[in-house]
Amino acid sequence: MMRKFLLLFGSLGLILSSPAFAQVHEFMLDNGMKVLVKEDHRAPVVVSQVWYKVGSSYEPNGITGISHVLEHMMFKGTDKHGPGEFSRIIAENGGRENAFTGRDYTAYFQQLEKSRLAVSFELEADRMRNLTLPPEEFDKEVKVVMEERRLRTEDKPRALTMEQFNAAAYVSSPYHNPVIGWMNDLQNLRVDDLRPWYARWYAPNNATLVVVGDVEPQAVLQLARQYFGPLKPSELKPVKPRREMAQHGLRQIKVKAPAKLPYLLMGYKVPVLRTATEEWEPYALEVLASILSGSDSSRFPRELVREQQIAAGVDVGYGLYSRQAELFVIDATPAEGHTLEEVQQAIEVQLERVKTEPVSDDELARIKAQVVAGKVYELDSLFYQAMQIGMLETVGLGWRKLDEYVDRVRAITAEQVKAVANKYLIEDSLTIAVLEPQPLAASKAVTKPLTKNNKQGSKK
Repeated sequence: MMRKFLLLFGSLGLILSSPAFAQVHEFMLDNGMKVLVKEDHRAPVVVSQVWYKVGSSYEPNGITGISHVLEHMMFKGTDKHGPGEFSRIIAENGGRENAFTGRDYTAYFQQLEKSRLAVSFELEADRMRNLTLPPEEFDKEVKVVMEERRLRTEDKPRALTMEQFNAAAYVSSPYHNPVIGWMNDLQNLRVDDLRPWYARWYAPNNATLVVVGDVEPQAVLQLARQYFGPLKPSELKPVKPRREMAQHGLRQIKVKAPAKLPYLLMGYKVPVLRTATEEWEPYALEVLASILSGSDSSRFPRELVREQQIAAGVDVGYGLYSRQAELFVIDATPAEGHTLEEVQQAIEVQLERVKTEPVSDDELARIKAQVVAGKVYELDSLFYQAMQIGMLETVGLGWRKLDEYVDRVRAITAEQVKAVANKYLIEDSLTIAVLEPQPLAASKAVTKPLTKNNKQGSKK
């Protein structure tokens, strides 16, 4: 079995490292817009994405949620195309489209038959600089966003707990605020707040166009010059860094909300590729996350769920591609007959184990193979190829980081895994949130506060 994992790992490394996989054609338009094109000729399909370097982490207090509201308004018309026309035209051309807002970006995408790429470009170029932002459409759409917040956060006890958890863990970092915004800010947002935000950030010199599919790069460049080339850039000033202040001890919060089951969140302050002083550390944290909870054979599901049967589920979340420092998050639900305290103690036992006992060669090789396999399967999709390219470029890492991933993961040692566990999984950088279930009958009388993936997106 070990030999199979090693063979799989080696072959996947070759796939990801090969020039055919990694080849991305990069162009820059005269107005500062970057164009990235990746050929994939397996089907006569193309994915087009426009990424803007703006999301909730760019927002000052008082207008949180403005990036997500503006995302909704991007479907509400220009002088050339009225409200709803964008989606109708894409559908008429046999395509699908949508958008999403995250902490560090806002992105818009279409998937079309390859001969229809110009349709996508014409529409995206039009709304990049020509939104009309009609007040009556804004009044309707901001109410839609408020209802989205109620349904996705305030009426979801785990999402509410996650939002309160982030607000406690992050103090000076803009990740303190939810992507969808605080309700009070949404209630007081006005269409005149959107106009300067749109004018500043929705510009070619703040955007990256990513095209993946059955295309020829020079032909894509010519189309980009035709449709996006005439657009005028905006004056962009660097944003303030707003780095998270040092934490000096354990933080704990309790969230009371109508729910069936209790819920535990534990988050440790950790670096990402953009903030790490040692570049290997985020990759070691990535491997550590998979050792603990990357698959059914990882330690948390194997030992806490199946063997000890103390937890109904335990998961680990970590992302190394953010713009700001992140959290290494562990979330858990106790099994019937067990308490959150028992689950937390069992988690802490496992964390102590990775701090004191080096991971075996066999386990490390198996975990690395699973990490690489997951990346390969994800990138098999045209959409996720474009997604990874666009995200890396937009957070400031550059798309070439994709090419480094496999070699960096393969180079991680058991001692490095142990080192990051000891350095970062410490109480002084830990925030704990506990959901204390309240009677479900009280749900309509309680107003509660984002989703764990830190993204908001919905069909317009």
